[in-house]
Amino acid sequence: MTLPFPPRLAQRLSPDNFVLATDLDGTLLAGGVEARRRVRELFSAAESTRGARLVFVTGRGLESILPLLSDPTIPAPDYIIADVGATIVRGDLSPVDELQQEIAARWPGSQAVLKALAGFPGLRRQSVPQERRCSFLVSEGDVTPELHAAVDALGCDLLLSAGCYLDVLPRGVAKGQAVLRLAQAAGIAPANIVVAGDTLNDLSMFETGLRGIVVGGAEPALVERVRKRPLVHIAAGEGCDGILEGLAHHGALRAARDEAAAPVPSGKAELVMVYHRLPYDEAVEDGVLHHRRPKSPNGIIPTLLRFFAGSRAGSWVAWSQQDSRSPEGFVSHVHVDRERYPNLEAARIALTADDIDVFYKKFSKEAFWPIIFSFPDKAEFRQAHWERFLEVNRLFAEQTAREAADGAVVWVHDYNLWMVPAFLRPLRPDLRIAFFHHTAFPSSDVFNILPWRRDIIGSLLQCDYIGFHIPRYVENFVDAVRSFAPVEVCGTAACAPRFLTYGCALGVDTMTTAVEVGGRRVSLGAHPVGTDAAMVARVVATPDVRQRTAAIRDYLGGATGIVSIERLDYVKGTLEKLQAFERLLESHPEHIGKVTLLNIITPAAQGMEIYASLREEVDRTVGRINGRFSTLDWVPVRYFYRSLPFDEVIAHYAACDVAWITPLRDGLNLVAKEFVAAKKAAGTSGVLVLSEFAGAAVELHGALLTNPYDANAMTATLHQALTMGADERAYRTARMGMIVAEHDVARWGDDFLAAVAAAGPEPESVLREREA
Repeated sequence: MTLPFPPRLAQRLSPDNFVLATDLDGTLLAGGVEARRRVRELFSAAESTRGARLVFVTGRGLESILPLLSDPTIPAPDYIIADVGATIVRGDLSPVDELQQEIAARWPGSQAVLKALAGFPGLRRQSVPQERRCSFLVSEGDVTPELHAAVDALGCDLLLSAGCYLDVLPRGVAKGQAVLRLAQAAGIAPANIVVAGDTLNDLSMFETGLRGIVVGGAEPALVERVRKRPLVHIAAGEGCDGILEGLAHHGALRAARDEAAAPVPSGKAELVMVYHRLPYDEAVEDGVLHHRRPKSPNGIIPTLLRFFAGSRAGSWVAWSQQDSRSPEGFVSHVHVDRERYPNLEAARIALTADDIDVFYKKFSKEAFWPIIFSFPDKAEFRQAHWERFLEVNRLFAEQTAREAADGAVVWVHDYNLWMVPAFLRPLRPDLRIAFFHHTAFPSSDVFNILPWRRDIIGSLLQCDYIGFHIPRYVENFVDAVRSFAPVEVCGTAACAPRFLTYGCALGVDTMTTAVEVGGRRVSLGAHPVGTDAAMVARVVATPDVRQRTAAIRDYLGGATGIVSIERLDYVKGTLEKLQAFERLLESHPEHIGKVTLLNIITPAAQGMEIYASLREEVDRTVGRINGRFSTLDWVPVRYFYRSLPFDEVIAHYAACDVAWITPLRDGLNLVAKEFVAAKKAAGTSGVLVLSEFAGAAVELHGALLTNPYDANAMTATLHQALTMGADERAYRTARMGMIVAEHDVARWGDDFLAAVAAAGPEPESVLREREA
């Protein structure tokens, strides 16, 4: 191949030691999927150790570049030249001081520029982040000699691009000059630099005498200005396709690298569930591994398994606790149930007990859980734990990439796997990635406390669809993204009548249904998880549960039963509930001997030390209440600290007249829906007292809502429930029963996958076929 530049310079352009200084929009951020993957791999960490370095050179302000630094599909830069050359920083955002100071010394200040140009009505200042420059929108006819003279009098330069974007810059500042100054400061030989761009504001880079690439689809005026420059290659391919073409033309790519980093081979699964738990329990007896169905029949897992009941080929990616990550004789793939799900395999990831302890029990619960539920004072952030979290998420993503067929749907579940999309998207750009949050999503000011918020948001933005329980969480997520990157809202939907709007703390009137961030469109939706109302009805009708229900009523001895079932967790508001019950007996002594609180608390998972002190305080509070108010034949609080079988739980719902569910925060709360389903199935009425801060509050029209932070409101609402008339109680129960039956867990799953199927963009494999 004959190179279009002198042999002496060609010899100095080492294929293992070059720098690409490239524009972003239309250049590095454009092009086909495969070309973008190859460019990313070219500047990956492994390649960078061999000398290839990357410089972003852009007209964007630094603030609007920040989201790109957390996008796993975009290579990380070694340096950033922003603001058309007026900002020069390293990849870690630390300034190149000597260059920044030199530029700042020549800038008269934005206010001085705006004042001097106030007499030019054709200038409309752009509302974009900018430093040491002023950017305007103009018509070419407004760029007059008088305007040039006014800018020159300020000691500044004027740059017009695309016929409408005008920048006023410090004298001598432009992209090309910034590249040369950076090369000198960083000790980079100019002969090893290749520049790339697509508009007139990139022209100064091509006027430096450096090797250049004008990518396909570039601004015609730029192509015309550089056409006769022998060091500039005008590529046919757009974006990264043109970059690769130009680098090969300039001898900056070796053949081996051109073929490097082949895509991960696709698997057979049309639908991949990515869940931290297997769809069965593993137990070893006499050295033999046995599979057992999950203890609770009413949960997410049975519903998700339903999608594999036919011929659909599927994979369920989850952890399996082992002695090491590479145990001898470990079987990675096992059939879940050959009869029910003939084409579903569990793809097991071997994790050690320490992996699970750090990734799940410690980090997820100590760092993420308090933030998710807006208790930042309880959060503990440890960088070593975050790194282990990344390791585990990477293992999940790599296994998922091996399982999925071309264009398959991948359904990732919950915050434990927040970073899976970041690792998965570069490995398999053809996949349609969906994510569902089984928890709440906090307001942006709380979420942004997380030290790794940018990484998490950057990962979630690799999804095609993200689902939350309720519209409020959708809006909280959009606000968090707004604090991270410019957001274009592409669609909204009214929340009424399905969801309460102004009637409770978590209500909103409209919900965002799609956003575009950094060129990616992400669809959003609200999907409150349902309960299996039909299964609850079957359980209620069994003779055993009927007997248990009658036994509980006998046990209550004529007192009104108030049932409270929750896991031991500070977010559940157990202490606040007990204190409110104590106030009820103080302020309404007529209830003494007439009501009994059945307080059933499920123990936290073994090893969750953070809940030990909470249990001690709950024990003391229950003891105090019973000590104050008990009589010889009546105890106000019946306290059970243990897990109950599901049929016993249902019997408690059927037997009690009031369900008191008042978490301080809760993503949804299925206990509320199970209570309603049980009362409907039993043909009796009951009152649901529900916290305004439980996601279910915006869906269950008919519940009595209360503020668990308001002591008086808690007591007053419980008193209202205990004194409610039979007609109103029946009306409320019937209304909620219809909601729970109509929006059951099966419909939740169907609606979610239907929304994923309707979400754009199309899988990349389909797009590639069309392009071909």
